[in-house]
Amino acid sequence: MTPIVVPAVGESISEVQISQWLKKEGEWVSAGTDLVDLETEKASVQISAPADGYLVKILKPNDQFAAVGEAIAEFQPAPKSASNTPASTPSTPSTTNTTSAAPVASSPASTDVRVMPAARRMAEDNKLSAESIPGTGPGGRVLKEDVANAVALRNTPTAPAIAPALTPSISPTAPSTALQQGSPHRSEEVKPMSMIRRTIATRLVRAQHEAALLTTFNEVDMQPVMQLRNKYKDAFLEKHGTKLGFMSFFAKAACEALKRFPAVNAEIRGNNIVYRHYYDIGIAIGGGKGLVVPILRNVERMSFADVERNIGDFAELAKNNRLMPEDLEGGTFTISNGGVYGSLLSTPIVNPPQSGILGLHSIQERPVALNGQVVIRPMMYLALTYDHRIIDGREAVTFLKTIKDVIEDPARLFLEL
Repeated sequence: MTPIVVPAVGESISEVQISQWLKKEGEWVSAGTDLVDLETEKASVQISAPADGYLVKILKPNDQFAAVGEAIAEFQPAPKSASNTPASTPSTPSTTNTTSAAPVASSPASTDVRVMPAARRMAEDNKLSAESIPGTGPGGRVLKEDVANAVALRNTPTAPAIAPALTPSISPTAPSTALQQGSPHRSEEVKPMSMIRRTIATRLVRAQHEAALLTTFNEVDMQPVMQLRNKYKDAFLEKHGTKLGFMSFFAKAACEALKRFPAVNAEIRGNNIVYRHYYDIGIAIGGGKGLVVPILRNVERMSFADVERNIGDFAELAKNNRLMPEDLEGGTFTISNGGVYGSLLSTPIVNPPQSGILGLHSIQERPVALNGQVVIRPMMYLALTYDHRIIDGREAVTFLKTIKDVIEDPARLFLEL
């Protein structure tokens, strides 16, 4: 039996949370197949099967915590002489006693049922005949989940048993029973907070307590960017293999504004202000476990296609909980687009130790005055939250105005105006 232990997943990380078991007890897995998703303070990592074999027993179920180096499951490698697929285990009665795979417990009865060890133990504990339980595993094997379902079915009260508990002629204990029957309408569920969510909560509270946060607003006419995008999106997709979105325009516009206002790209370290002469912009993305902010490194050196391609890759990784800790580390500025969820206006919170965050919102057609005429334009509210300890109001307002000017006249990006 081989223990599956929590590997070292990063510096200063001593504990992980079991996010999701990808395989069930008793299930055959091939070498290199992911067994479980682990969630750390920063990202998700996976543990793979060390060899062909069976996942015999899960020691730490979903949502539980485990220390680095702690065993979370027991794994039974297949004998070297055995085939690497469960299909090699015969299922006919005539060969039952000769070629059964090592980790599979054969039935004492002369049947083709195979009962996994964990399933047999659970059945014995609950006084059930494991051989009488239908198996859903490979080759009809009876898994622990099959026994659990049988136990739940046995313990489920029938309708006649419930009805008397709700009648006036009930026993003295009936009122509590009746209350339990109505409890689903006022039920509660307690689940441990995920490690990523705990980290997010800690950092947001830290930002509120340590920084002097202030938010300034503006609005931008998105028509020039929308026209440019509609004109070149097909050619852009054909040449670069990725779609042309709005985020690349804002990332490049933010990079230009950061060059003009270095304080927004700086951070406080003790009694010093550290000015960074590189532009690593975090893009907030909604992932499977919550909001994550992967970092685009050196945006000033990226093309529009590079920005869009990297954002697409990060979004796919976040969706599948495959972001690595190094994808989320660092960053000098952040862009958060609440508009994709329908947000009209918000005040984003700075991601410490950064000093600024740009919030994007929904694009809505609104009447605006232009050259003395009322016209309908696709407008978006912009929000800049900044640390007032090192960024003055004039700098913040002018920084946001710079982004507005660049988006409303995208040629500035190419002419460096």
